[in-house]
Amino acid sequence: MKTVFSGIQPSGTVTLGNYLGAMKHFVDLQEDYHSYFCIVDQHAITQPQERLKLRDNIRSLAALYVAVGLDPKKAVLFIQSEVPAHAQLGWMMQCVSYIGELERMTQFKDKSSGKEAVSASLLTYPPLMAADILLYGTDIVPVGEDQKQHLELTRNLAERFNNKYNAIFTIPEVQIPKEGARIMSLQEPSKKMSKSSPNPKSYISILDEPNTIRKKIKSAVTDTEGTVRFDKEQKPGVSNLLTIYSACSGESIATIEERYNGKGYGDFKAELAEVIVHTLSPIQERYNELIQSPELDHILDDGAERANKQAVRMLHKAERAMGLGRRTR
Repeated sequence: MKTVFSGIQPSGTVTLGNYLGAMKHFVDLQEDYHSYFCIVDQHAITQPQERLKLRDNIRSLAALYVAVGLDPKKAVLFIQSEVPAHAQLGWMMQCVSYIGELERMTQFKDKSSGKEAVSASLLTYPPLMAADILLYGTDIVPVGEDQKQHLELTRNLAERFNNKYNAIFTIPEVQIPKEGARIMSLQEPSKKMSKSSPNPKSYISILDEPNTIRKKIKSAVTDTEGTVRFDKEQKPGVSNLLTIYSACSGESIATIEERYNGKGYGDFKAELAEVIVHTLSPIQERYNELIQSPELDHILDDGAERANKQAVRMLHKAERAMGLGRRTR
């Protein structure tokens, strides 16, 4: 059975876009793969974080992973910083990385542009991301389009290490979901829905209350045409709402277009809001059961133990390959 790995930063609100583009698919992946799902808290600190808020976000994200349907008996759910091998292999991956290729990363250029003081971690976190993936013999990494460049770097680093030292790393493949992989902002449909947006109306949080969801969908940007049809170029706002409707309901976009043929945006938005509420309500109910429960701690303790066993084995292989320490076999 092949292995899948994915990590999400606990850096704030988890959006409907995160759920539809990534977390929803994890539930299916755990049935067919050895699955490792990681809360990458060490990546979160590439930007300043408030200590107690970060801890709350870590626990909240863990609860959401389980609430959306991850089964701890089928998948390994763990916190990155509780598996020291991530940071250790991350340093080793830095040692086979080149500054030029790290400076070419789009996210580094975007986040460092115009700033006088930039954390070195913004430049060097892609090798840590590579370590996250390579520690588990990962075959498949499900990501959005915005992370594809980092996965290509991971593949390059793995191949470079294998060729220079010893062929111990599996070269991972990128998997981009065909549907709902890129949910856009409700206010600026040319941009991806983001938890970092300063405008809360631009995204829906998985934990938003029903009335909040209804208000956000009601105020979502559409156009003046008044027809519900999918056209990314001419109707980006409506097309985004249709994508959300389809991803939540499981219906095809063509079926939804036919349903609202001749109807205005008011009816469409009102019913879309209820579809979203219906989708998120059971997740929120399960989340509230978990968030302060010992059950969640047991899940994370078990996940850390299982992840450590696998990660340490791979770390020792990499150390031997590079000649680190005193191990001879």
